[in-house]
Formats: sequence, structure tokens, C-alpha cells
Amino acid sequence: MSAPIAAAGAPALALAQTRALAARFSVEVEIVEITTQGDTDRSSLQQIGGTGVFVSALRDALLDGRVDVAVHSMKDLPTADAPGIELAAVAKREDSRDALCARDGLSFAELPDGAKVGTGSPRRAAQLRVARPDLEVVDIRGNVPTRLARAQGDAETGEGADLDAVVLALAGLKRLGLEGAATDILDLVDFPTAPAQGALAVEIRMDDAAARSAVAKTDHASTRAAVAAERRVLSGLEAGCAAPLAAHAEVADGMLFLTAIAYAPDGSRKLAASHAYTLDSTKPAELQAAAVDVGDRAVADLMEAGAAELIR
Repeated sequence: MSAPIAAAGAPALALAQTRALAARFSVEVEIVEITTQGDTDRSSLQQIGGTGVFVSALRDALLDGRVDVAVHSMKDLPTADAPGIELAAVAKREDSRDALCARDGLSFAELPDGAKVGTGSPRRAAQLRVARPDLEVVDIRGNVPTRLARAQGDAETGEGADLDAVVLALAGLKRLGLEGAATDILDLVDFPTAPAQGALAVEIRMDDAAARSAVAKTDHASTRAAVAAERRVLSGLEAGCAAPLAAHAEVADGMLFLTAIAYAPDGSRKLAASHAYTLDSTKPAELQAAAVDVGDRAVADLMEAGAAELIR
């Protein structure tokens, strides 16, 4: 069996992560490049809507039979179920932290007052403003090399930089072999990441048994549970992937832990909730029950504190 696999557009990161994951499927694959709105539109995520802009074209290709499997960065997936589509696997998460990529090897603490830091993420922008109100946060778009060049210049000449630093997902840098560009790794205490950041989602057509079997061994139960808890917060607050919302969960020491933080876009306020669930086992059903429990409790706390209005 040869199963066409859809990559999330032509950018190098989408292809790199799709090829790496597809190599673990139990069948030979053909990579099909599909360009999404998020790949071509350089407007801010808030302007183009955020939710689904990196996903819709792949799902269309899946439903009309051009491909049998679609691979996504899971943080880009809308939280609502897509008719006719099944989440067949969630691959083991790469390091979910954010990375600072600055000029001259500067760490976050070493950035000078008034330094210009680029990001296209409202969540990262709010966190930067909370941690360093003196910084000038600049909205940027583009692929990873383009954004890196804004801070560190052309890869060969070092010329062309117009920012002091950019913030990118460490997982993406690693998948592209560019982790050496990171000058500081931002800790999860002050910079918790977007729901499902660092995880890859594998979608198939509903009830496609052959595709499900082909991708089954890439599913990682603990990662699936952690990102389910994080995305429960996203859906509970009715927030899109462009909302200034962080949620990070992990399974460790027989427990599932979740911390979620909602930010005012200008960094003036934040609201946090943390919960844990003691696991009786690591069976998928138990893990998913834990994800629902901690996610719902975090949502209840945040809603009561006014988070839904804050992030909007």
C-alpha cells in the first residue's frame, strides 16, 4: 500500500516534520505538498482569523481523496471536530518551549532596554510585555528562515537584520536543524506555550481502517492526553489559536499536571489556573479522563475570574 501524505504547505518546516513522521508509518508514502492560506497570507493572525488557516486546505484534500493522511502542527488545529475526519494519532511531543533568537548571542536578560523583539503570536507578545515592559514587540510573519534573518541577518552574510531578536518554537528549530540559532531557551514558568505546541497531529478520513493501521504506531498516549487537556482549555474559553492563551500539561510521577494562563493582549493582566489528576493507570481511557477533568477545572477557574473577556 502506498499512502499519499499531505504536508502543510511548501515551507521547509512543514515538509521536514511530515517527512520525519511519515518515515515511521508502516507503509511507503508519497509526500504531496499543499499550500494553505496561512502559508501565503502575510497579514497578522488576528486579521486573517487564525483558526484553521493552516489546516482547511489539507482537510479538503483528505476529504476529496487527493491524500489519505494529513500531518499538521497540532497547535494549528481547530478544537471543533471536522465532519468525516478522524484524529488517528498524536506523535510524541518535541520540546515545547519557546526559543529566543537574538543578535550577538544575547540572552533574554541581556537584551537592552527598548530592544525590538519580533513575534507573530499574540500569546508571545503578551508574555514579552509582562516579563519586559521596556521591550518593543514587533508583529512579524514568514517562514522560520525569514523570521530568523530579521534578527540575525542573512545566513551567509549576516546582513539585513532589523530586529534585536525573534521568538520561535524550539520544536520547529530542531526539526529544521536550526537549534543553534537559539540564544536562550525560555522557561515554562514565565513563558508557558500555546496549547499543543510541539506536537504533530495525524488526520485520516473517518473509518479508513488501512490509513489508521498505517499510522497507528506514531500515536503517543501521554502526549495525546497532555495536548487534549491543553486544547480543552482553548475550546472551553472559545478561544482561537491566535488568542493570548497559554496551556501546558504533562504526565509525570503518576499524575497529569496542567497550567493555563490567559493574558490581556497588552500584557497588563494575566489569570492563571493549575490542576492535577492522580492516575490509576496509564491506559488511554484513564489518560483521556484525566485530560477532561483537569481541563474542565482550569476552564471553570479561568471563566470565573473573567478570562474569556480578558483574552478578547
